[in-house]
Amino acid sequence: MVRIIRWSMYICGLIFFSYGITIALKMQHLGIHPWDVLNVALYDKLGLSIGSWAIIISILLIIVSWILDKSYIKLGTFLNAILVGVFVDFFLWMDVLPTASHTWTDILVMIVAIILMGFGGGLYNAAEIGSGPRDGFMLSISDKTGISIGRIRIIVETVVLLIGLALGGPVFVVTFIFTFIQSPVFAFTFVKFKRVKSLLEQQYQQKQPSKTSA
Repeated sequence: MVRIIRWSMYICGLIFFSYGITIALKMQHLGIHPWDVLNVALYDKLGLSIGSWAIIISILLIIVSWILDKSYIKLGTFLNAILVGVFVDFFLWMDVLPTASHTWTDILVMIVAIILMGFGGGLYNAAEIGSGPRDGFMLSISDKTGISIGRIRIIVETVVLLIGLALGGPVFVVTFIFTFIQSPVFAFTFVKFKRVKSLLEQQYQQKQPSKTSA
């Protein structure tokens, strides 16, 4: 039962996160997340697919995280590296996404996308099956430096943004406020769902003795 709770949180989190990314990609004229600026830039320059570049970069980050702090590298980390890229390419291929209208409604859609990404990221990390490659990378740096995870996210994603911008990635107004919206949603969701998970696990464990005695 405990595993079912964790894996359900993990898979649902990945789906929300990936769908949020894909919606944002459809609204990229407003600007997209710094990591996706890099993915799209590499896609435009070198080909493959946006999801493929997400996978490649994730694997590189896993290697760095493994060197810094192995505690954040688990089975879920490797699955995340593959599944997010696969889900993004799948959603783009299915084309079950809102279409950019180039009106004020695109801003609302983009806000929903950002919230979905923050919510999904907090949810799958709270499952503690393994941090995502990007999250694990930033969490390991936070542990090593003592700097808050929110601040580390802003610093790392700013550097990534500059690299993506230099490569010609799609950068606009939303890009510069993306992290400042997503990071608080991520932090809030992570804490709340971690508490929910712990509560559900405690309730399940408390019921076990009565089942045994019966």
